[in-house]
This record gives sequence, structure tokens and C-alpha cells, in this order.
Amino acid sequence: MKMRILIADDHEVVRRGLCTLLQAHEGWEICGEAKDGREAVEMTKQMKPDVVILDIGMPNLNGLAATRQLMQQDPHQKIIILTLTDSDQVIRESLDAGARGFVLKSDAARDLVSAVEALQRNRMFFTPRVNDMVLAGFLDRGHSVSDGKPPKLPKLTPREREVVQLLAEGKSSKEVACALDLSTKTAETHRSNIMRKLGFHSIRDIVVYAIQNNII
Repeated sequence: MKMRILIADDHEVVRRGLCTLLQAHEGWEICGEAKDGREAVEMTKQMKPDVVILDIGMPNLNGLAATRQLMQQDPHQKIIILTLTDSDQVIRESLDAGARGFVLKSDAARDLVSAVEALQRNRMFFTPRVNDMVLAGFLDRGHSVSDGKPPKLPKLTPREREVVQLLAEGKSSKEVACALDLSTKTAETHRSNIMRKLGFHSIRDIVVYAIQNNII
């Protein structure tokens, strides 16, 4: 039986390249391609792929948020995150979300096949930098470093993070409501709660927060 892989990336050229790379491996097939995180979640629910490869920076629902939703649907789903950066925060959030593989886009041609092979053998795959961090203990829950950075803002719920992404992408409350299948009033309530929780006063604050926290 072939191993079925679903790929999600908002750039068609990138998706085509990844498909070509993976389909060349004997016994693997691409069962679906998604252009954003929301589509990836729906397609995964329908197609039940063995491995899902998610770009971290997609519109409507980013790769981290999609990973969280997929893990809620199926805690055993095997997910690989593709990212442009291996910053400490991106690594932590990817692991916390439930990803079992982490590959830099710049290294995809070299590492992606190895990552899928690792997941196929029920192992995890990370870049050398991630492995170094794990060995150093930096990913332990509750670990903190006194580095002079300002205290972290209150943690948002998964739904609030979705709303933040859509607002930061320039969508109105009505468009947010439509995208998330909510009433406009509920979307506006989420927006007000987020602004109050984070102490923000404008959409610009939300955009900056979304960028700094890898939501967009």
C-alpha cells in the first residue's frame, strides 16, 4: 500500500516542486494539495493522508494553527512543518502544536525526503539546530531565560489566534465572521476581547503582534 501525502503551501510553484520531489520516491503518492491552512484541515479530514506537510506562513489559517486543529481531529496525525526560519519561538510553537517534523524551506530539496522517511518509521525529524535545542533543554515546558526581553503577553486561545490572523490580513469583522462561520456580532466580540486582553488600541497593534508571533 502506498504512503499518502498531502501538501499545503500557498505558492503553486512551491507545491509543484514538492510534489515532484516526493512522487519520485517509490511507494509514495500525493493524495492532495491545499493552498491554505483551512483547506488543508478540510482535505485531511476527507482524505486521511499518512503525512501532512504544512507551510507555516499561509493565508486564512497558518501552518501552526492548522497543525493544532489537525491534532485535535487526530492526535496521531503525522505533520511536517515547512518554514523559512528556525527561530527559537517558531521551533517551540511547532513542537507545542504537535508537529513531528520541522524542515527549513531552504533545505527542503535535501531534507524533506528524509523527514517523510523518518515519520514513516514513526520517528521524528528536525533540523540540527532543533536537535541542539532539545539536547540543551531549551524546549522543556516551563523553561525560562532571563534575557532582558519584555514579559510575554497573555496567551490567546486557538480561536482568538485565528481571528488575529484574519484581522492582521486586513479582513473586516464581517469577513472574519464569514471565514470562521460565526455571526458578525460574535466576531466583533472576539475582536474586542483580543484588544482588551492584549492591551491593544488599533489594528496596527494586532498586525505587529501577528508578525512578531509568527501568526502571519
